[in-house]
Amino acid sequence: MTFQGWTIFALFWVVFVTSPGPNAVNCILNGISYGFARSLWGVAAILTQASLFLALSAIGVTALLTTSPTGFLIAKIVGAGFLLWMGIRNWIRAKTPIRADEQPSANIYTSAFAIATINPKSVAGYLAAFSQFVQTDVPIAAQMWVIVPTALTITAASYATYTALGAGLGRAALGAVANRIVRRVLAACFILYGLALGATALPDWSPE
Repeated sequence: MTFQGWTIFALFWVVFVTSPGPNAVNCILNGISYGFARSLWGVAAILTQASLFLALSAIGVTALLTTSPTGFLIAKIVGAGFLLWMGIRNWIRAKTPIRADEQPSANIYTSAFAIATINPKSVAGYLAAFSQFVQTDVPIAAQMWVIVPTALTITAASYATYTALGAGLGRAALGAVANRIVRRVLAACFILYGLALGATALPDWSPE
């Protein structure tokens, strides 16, 4: 990969991981609920998912997934249901006081990994990266030595920043009413993402 190609890829990845989505919302909510340090388990989960998807993209599995209508449809339905469940659960829990020690670190990691994995933005982003920036005349292994560190560094910085934003909101000592409102706004984002993903799984009824 040339320096110019790397620069374009890096800029693409910055836009890809900084645009608000389920991962960003979850990082902010984790920061509010558990503080910055414990919420880094969520960032670690996103990095695990990113590493996995980079590897799968390199061997063409994510491209294969999008060419299988039934498999991709099932993935969308499952993902939509999970996001809706997360949104409804967080909406209900918003009225209860937060206790940072009530959520095991493993649960923070598992939940963040699941949200990152079912995010349709992930599949689209990795496919775009590999279809537009990977050179077919250069061994893929050689290019991964550039792509992977770049992607993971930018991803870590982005979601650590979202987590810090949430932790900052948590430290702002919001009143009970304001705290509940913020948490329900974030919960509503999960619901909207779930509905949007579910809508893409509906059949196209437009006349031909």
